[in-house]
Amino acid sequence: MKKLFLHIALFFSLICFAQNEQLAQNYFDKGDFEKALISYEDLLKSQPGNAFYFQKQIECLQQLSQFDKAEKGIQDRLDKYKQPNLLIELGFNFQLKKDQEKAKKNYEKALEKIKDNVSNVYQIAATFEKKVLLEYALRAYQMAIDIEPKMNFNIQMAILHGQMGNTDLMIETFLNEAVTNPQNSPMIQSQLSYFMNDNSSETFVLSLKKALLTRAQKDQNIFWNQYLSWFFVQQKEYGKAFIQEKAIYKREPESLSNIVNLSQMAIEEHEPETAKEILTFVLENTQDTDLKIKANVLLMNMKIENATEKDYPILTSEIEVLVKQFGVSPYSLSLQILQAHFTAFYLKNPEQGKAILKTALTLPLNKYQQADLKMELADIFLFEEKFNQASIYYSQIEEDLKSDEVGHEASLKAAKTSYFKTDFEWALKQFKALKSASTQLIANDALELFLLINDNTVADSTQVALKKFARGDYLLYQNKTQEALAQFQAILKENKGNEIESVTLFRLGKTHEKLGDFASALVQYQEIIDRHSEGIYIDEALYFSAEIYNKQLKDIEKAKALYEKILFKHEDSIYFIDARKKYRQLRGDKEL
Repeated sequence: MKKLFLHIALFFSLICFAQNEQLAQNYFDKGDFEKALISYEDLLKSQPGNAFYFQKQIECLQQLSQFDKAEKGIQDRLDKYKQPNLLIELGFNFQLKKDQEKAKKNYEKALEKIKDNVSNVYQIAATFEKKVLLEYALRAYQMAIDIEPKMNFNIQMAILHGQMGNTDLMIETFLNEAVTNPQNSPMIQSQLSYFMNDNSSETFVLSLKKALLTRAQKDQNIFWNQYLSWFFVQQKEYGKAFIQEKAIYKREPESLSNIVNLSQMAIEEHEPETAKEILTFVLENTQDTDLKIKANVLLMNMKIENATEKDYPILTSEIEVLVKQFGVSPYSLSLQILQAHFTAFYLKNPEQGKAILKTALTLPLNKYQQADLKMELADIFLFEEKFNQASIYYSQIEEDLKSDEVGHEASLKAAKTSYFKTDFEWALKQFKALKSASTQLIANDALELFLLINDNTVADSTQVALKKFARGDYLLYQNKTQEALAQFQAILKENKGNEIESVTLFRLGKTHEKLGDFASALVQYQEIIDRHSEGIYIDEALYFSAEIYNKQLKDIEKAKALYEKILFKHEDSIYFIDARKKYRQLRGDKEL
């Protein structure tokens, strides 16, 4: 019983202690340093050895300009614990008092402690970095390396060089580390990407490119081709990345998987010619059946995407030839799904599409292959307006693959099914849950549709316009593009000035783009720019207008002006980085 009471008392004391710590932190965060100081002093009485509480106490004193009291506190602790980082704290306190001579003296004393014990470098360098005394931190790392050459602080030193503006030195240090310790490349590439995406990245990107090209020319190590390929992918220059990947493959013809992945990136970034060139190379150089099927499916999808009805008979024959070539087996599943999708959505023969899928379901498949087939089967049921059947299949996938990306995709499609049949209350709940999905694309789609339903329900509780809009989206899903256009145009005519107007203009713009009617798309986007400049679609309207002028109409000046508006007025846009890169290219900056 005594032990029980002891445990209970200890439990409640820990809760009380945690609450006091949180209270102290809250005072500190709000800038109420007098109350924070009292709280941290009380906490230190209970735990005098706690370095965090002591640090906070000193920071409170410094914020209150009680430098002498802070100095005494640091000196007393230094005398007691002999921790070398406290010399830096003492020096920094003198620095705050504008006594640079004593500050420097203590910083130098701290560095000398590395000579006493080289392991002190970790604590000393970290404290210098925390105080933004970057030159001293660099000296600390270099001193440790001089004492013990086996120590490696290249990544830390490279970051410090970057923070100090010595980007060329940062690049050299990072690349030296990368080639010496390739296992650190992911971390290094992450750091380099950060600097590449920084607002002032022009010079850095050029310097990094030059450094990589120089190393690739001087050193025939395939490692530099791989790094150049990574660099060009970051710049979305997939053609140049492909040149590097070809060079890698010719020297090490082990796998073409990276090249196939590169083609998928080019497709996603609407560079079909580059993707076609890459996939053609794959087909010419591989005997791997899986890669052949994947390459053919990607090529066929691009053909379908750009086809008109007169092309459908030829495409039907080409797909049939591919199915015959690779046979009906689990290995050719993606090809069978492609055939079913084309048959249902483009040839408007859903029954035959479903028959293809049901035959495939009789094959020996794993759960992911079954999910792929069920997903396409559900898509076709949805195409037929058989909403309940579609929901059943989506739910089965959700249940079988709850925590998987495929399961989340099924959840999104189930939510869209509710949206298409105008069950907005249930759809809203589903989209709300999916807003935090781990896959960014799914989360973004869910957020967009959540806002669409929520905003337009608030603006119009009858949801009349929203129901018509959902019908327009459903017609797009069914590949009935002209009917969808007519539906959106009718909504626009009936709802001038209403909440739904801006999103309708945006849908019209994207639909005209899909049809290749770029002039009409620009008209819709311009309406958003002129009349809905404070709305959520303004950055999309600017960006896609700029893309049309840049890629389709080749009007450099108009494209440049639109990209520029994103840079100066929409810094938080998801298109900001792309817009900045393209603006710089059009402006005539040195080739990036």
